Amino acid sequence: MSQRIIIDTDPGVDDAIAIWLALASPELDVLGITVVAGNVALKDTVRNACKIVALSGKTIPVFAGAPGPLVREQVYGKYAHIGAFKNELVPDSDLQPQAEHAVDFLVRTLRQAAEDNDPVTVCVIGPMTNIALALGMHPDVARGIRHIVTMSCAFTALGHRVPWAEFNVYADPHAAEKVFSSGVPLIIMPLDMTFQALISKDDIEALKQDGGLPGESVAALLNAFDRSDLNRFGREGGPVHDATTVAWLLQPGLFEGQPARVGVEISGKTAGYTYADFWNKLATPPNATVMQKVDEYGFFSLLRRVFSRYGNPSGDVQA
Repeated sequence: MSQRIIIDTDPGVDDAIAIWLALASPELDVLGITVVAGNVALKDTVRNACKIVALSGKTIPVFAGAPGPLVREQVYGKYAHIGAFKNELVPDSDLQPQAEHAVDFLVRTLRQAAEDNDPVTVCVIGPMTNIALALGMHPDVARGIRHIVTMSCAFTALGHRVPWAEFNVYADPHAAEKVFSSGVPLIIMPLDMTFQALISKDDIEALKQDGGLPGESVAALLNAFDRSDLNRFGREGGPVHDATTVAWLLQPGLFEGQPARVGVEISGKTAGYTYADFWNKLATPPNATVMQKVDEYGFFSLLRRVFSRYGNPSGDVQA
């Protein structure tokens, strides 16, 4: 039986790879894509999500959600000025978002999951505003969540959008605090771990050659938005952060983690800073499992293997 999931996202190059990975995996039943502002403005993240889903050949509903953070001023990603993906990178489509708001969809779906005693996994790969609103307005929906798998936080790795914070938390630290304190089990993919898996030119070429139309778009996106940083990483290649969340659902043995109490600074100059209490210095129980290591070779082997289904006409990626 496939695992039921919702992907909450702000596409984003990494988000696109994560979504295509999930949609090509029969092990996962993607109930919907909920979208939040983050990498770019909401109108552009929604447009990107629709283009990504359409290119997969799947008919997964897309829901527009929060246009900005709960409290802090709006911040966007590095390439926000570009807006939605250009059509030469990800082809345009006629797919439109659903009329229902993303938060309403989350509440409705998670409440039903709780009633059915069949909880859903939520992959949060953008700012946590949508899920924080759902949990804040309707705390009972927590019973419908098996766990939240989130690409967020930075501990030993420091930040990437700002020196002290990972972007998804920095963009809405108050939402992150709400999610971290919700009681829902958390699986956290921090920069500390995602920086260990750098996609190579060979991997990009393999995705382009064998991954059908999504593979071609992945190569185009990674070539257009180069994430390599030789000074920081000490070798060629760049991370594809968000895809690790879906990879963990598919093959958790690729990762090693440790329980910790995770918290976030919500005010002041270092808003968005996160800490992980691995050694119980605060005498509070863990609220998360923080992934610390990844099998780089296994991760990209999984990515290549799953994307090859898009290039196989007799594969299992049709709706």
